[in-house]
Amino acid sequence: MNRGTLKSAMVAMAASVAFVSAAQAGGLERGGYNIDLLFDSSRFATEAVGTYVMPQRKLNNVVDNNAADGTPGGPANGVKDTESYLVPRLGAKVGIGEYVDCMADYSQPYGAHSNPGRNWAGANSNTETDIGSDGYAATCSVKFQAGKGQLRVIGGISHLEISGFKERLTAVIPAAFGTGIGRVNLEDSGIGWRTGLAYEIPEIAFRASAVYYSEVQLNSISGVLDLTQNPFAPAPLGGAVTPIFGSATMPQAFEIKVQSGIAPGWLAFGSIKWVDWSVLQSIALCPTSTVALGCSSGAANEVTSLDLFYRDGWTVTGGVGHKFNDNVSGLVALTWDRGTATTVGTQTDTWTIAAGGSFTPKENVEIRLGGALGVLTSGSSSDARISYNYGNDLVAAVSGSLKVKF
Repeated sequence: MNRGTLKSAMVAMAASVAFVSAAQAGGLERGGYNIDLLFDSSRFATEAVGTYVMPQRKLNNVVDNNAADGTPGGPANGVKDTESYLVPRLGAKVGIGEYVDCMADYSQPYGAHSNPGRNWAGANSNTETDIGSDGYAATCSVKFQAGKGQLRVIGGISHLEISGFKERLTAVIPAAFGTGIGRVNLEDSGIGWRTGLAYEIPEIAFRASAVYYSEVQLNSISGVLDLTQNPFAPAPLGGAVTPIFGSATMPQAFEIKVQSGIAPGWLAFGSIKWVDWSVLQSIALCPTSTVALGCSSGAANEVTSLDLFYRDGWTVTGGVGHKFNDNVSGLVALTWDRGTATTVGTQTDTWTIAAGGSFTPKENVEIRLGGALGVLTSGSSSDARISYNYGNDLVAAVSGSLKVKF
């Protein structure tokens, strides 16, 4: 493998390992947004990536703060709150002439899955919450010669689809009348855009990029509030399925990445990302029969809400890679992610170390494997329904990818 191709492999692997280590970021982030394939030096490249994340968050000293919606009972310590999840990404990049590159990709940028179940002391707050997303994006860049390297101007557009549900115990009632579980189903979609600049000096594998990702407005959230399992809830909601609506904003983000060869066979890289998670506070939901009144937190027609109360997120990653021979490279990275939880939730600071390897059996084929192990730091949570705390817990992740380029 020639020297230029080897540098490309190390740069691509740096992006892959950083992706693994950031897969347990704050807010609703899963895969986030990633345009690294756009920088591949080949005329045509395709990539498939899968990352499996296994968080092990457990809740302790759970206290039911609201007896009015029933005292669920059940365990108050050692309650497993998190579910493992897969983060896929597919992409294809094409070079158009000498100066234009374009890529299209599919990802699942946002998601969350909490599943403590119905038999625990905080079931009146949450029994299961599952949010998923599908993101489709197209991004292009135009290159200009600038000094020793090339300047890129980057722009693109994305389409986001997001949906999910939340269940919780709304009352303890006799089994003959129902389970007492209420459920909210929601979905919406929106359009976003991205823009940025990058400067590259391929001879030393140097690249510095700054990319801004816009907000995505979800102005037409629709769904249902299902209280068929609680006929004793106040009319007209009790025992019924009620169409609901609301609105929310998925956050803007800004990311800076830098990487460079630092010695023969060695590459250093780092990144810093800010995400405006504080735009997601309490998402009010109201009956569609009252759509003319609008829907806002605390309004008279609000029937329920999704309470997130996030603060902004910051993710910082740094690492180093080494070429072992013409076919094998490896690297290691350390990531700190500032927790986004404030008064509720379990998203505290996370420290993750990730490592990976790249094998290139042929010049146009690259296989990458990576893994990560991290610590979810301790904290506590309290709201009107529930209080609990949690210790330092582990998160692990594994990742594999295949790239074919021509």
